[in-house]
Amino acid sequence: MKTTTLIITGMTCQMCVKHVTRALEDLTGVSEVQVELEPGTAVVTYDSNTVGMQAFENAVSEAGYQITGSA
Repeated sequence: MKTTTLIITGMTCQMCVKHVTRALEDLTGVSEVQVELEPGTAVVTYDSNTVGMQAFENAVSEAGYQITGSA
């Protein structure tokens, strides 16, 4: 398992956090998600053989937000 921190823009409220969390948790291969409104990050633990950055970007985009980087 691998862990990455995604920097997400567009989240303005707790409902946004719920949308991003749900979108990332629904991806196959993701085992844990922790989204924080401040500083606008999502810490994701996942199987790198199953899911990758493009899947994260697609899921977050479909939820209405954008990944602007990773730490």
